Amino acid sequence: MTAKRALLLGSVAYDPKVIAIWDIIRDYMQERDFAIDYVLFSNYEAQVEALLNGFIDIGWNTNVAYVRLQSLLGGRAKVLGMRDTDIDFTSKIIVRANAGIKSLQDLKGKRFALGSADSAQAAILPYHYLKTNGIDPERDTQLLRFNLDVGKHGDTGTSEFEVLRALKQGEAEAGAVGETTWIRMLEQGVVDSNEIVGLWTSPGYSHCNFTVLPEFDDGLGRRFSELLFSMDSKDPKIRHMMEMEGLNEWVSAEGAGLKGYEVLADAMKDQGLL
Repeated sequence: MTAKRALLLGSVAYDPKVIAIWDIIRDYMQERDFAIDYVLFSNYEAQVEALLNGFIDIGWNTNVAYVRLQSLLGGRAKVLGMRDTDIDFTSKIIVRANAGIKSLQDLKGKRFALGSADSAQAAILPYHYLKTNGIDPERDTQLLRFNLDVGKHGDTGTSEFEVLRALKQGEAEAGAVGETTWIRMLEQGVVDSNEIVGLWTSPGYSHCNFTVLPEFDDGLGRRFSELLFSMDSKDPKIRHMMEMEGLNEWVSAEGAGLKGYEVLADAMKDQGLL
């Protein structure tokens, strides 16, 4: 099915590479007679508002933006797809090797660093998982929060590198980062494994997705998803886009993908973020 006009897709400009990413996706869709264009926002709150107001048709949303949207729409928003890497996303609690922390219970009485307040992976869910493991972050630890790039929901990773810096410089004994950021830190060689080590990995949860309003045309939604899922990483241009966007393939959100947002919804409700 072809749209009567170009569908407008929204994304947040957290890095210059997003222009190249969406140029490739737009061109791919248009070459297959499915007209789309994109607009960039400075923050996810503005993007969610634009979707609700009908300024954009599709939002490339973080999990936090998606959960907020679903809360506003009574759970009626629809998801057209997500990255394979958005399913079973995890957070990592990292500690100073000399801090004597061998378990989550050993975090009591320690200084604990969190990333941006609107980052699911570096703040909201680590805080939630401490609570579900019997640790009150407010009473049992001394929290250090690095609220950088607020509005981008942790996309830039800046606050997570501040968490690492705080541990390296002895400002905190422990902290939380996303698993993918931790892997990037190791690959970049900015972590001395004799100094900073991983303590605990969270259960899996879901991250970003393409979200539309309940009234979005089902035929257009199916066609968008079909084209998305048919992207072939053997195509050099598509492979380049996927490498920049951090995925191996686009997948349906049905089943595990959608279920993976439930824990974040519970955490955001508990923390007064909805």
